[in-house]
Amino acid sequence: MSARIAFAGTFFAALALVAPAEAQELAAPDLAAGEKAFKKCMSCHSVKADENKVGPHLFGIVDRPVASVGGFKYSDAMKAKGGAWTREELDAYLTNPRQALPGTNMSFMGLKKPEERAALIDYLAAQK
Repeated sequence: MSARIAFAGTFFAALALVAPAEAQELAAPDLAAGEKAFKKCMSCHSVKADENKVGPHLFGIVDRPVASVGGFKYSDAMKAKGGAWTREELDAYLTNPRQALPGTNMSFMGLKKPEERAALIDYLAAQK
């Protein structure tokens, strides 16, 4: 066996041992970054259950049915949306709320950076 083949075999074996640890590190949510991103939402939303502000509370929002916070007056557009706030739906909505859901009452312009939206959604998912 040549030295090149032996090196390649050793390299890929070592990579296989390191990759799972790195993948776990990359997959870990950055809740501090999400909490920082949430500061842009705090004037209108809370993550405390049953604490509505100008917008409904976001406690337990990930996978919650759309327009489902009791006692909150949603726009007709939001009531008609249906479905659930999956991570994908939240990501699309938070990119540009008015474009994603014409007629929404949410005046926020959106979060343009995908990593900021992902961190925010991870933070919201942890609020339950």
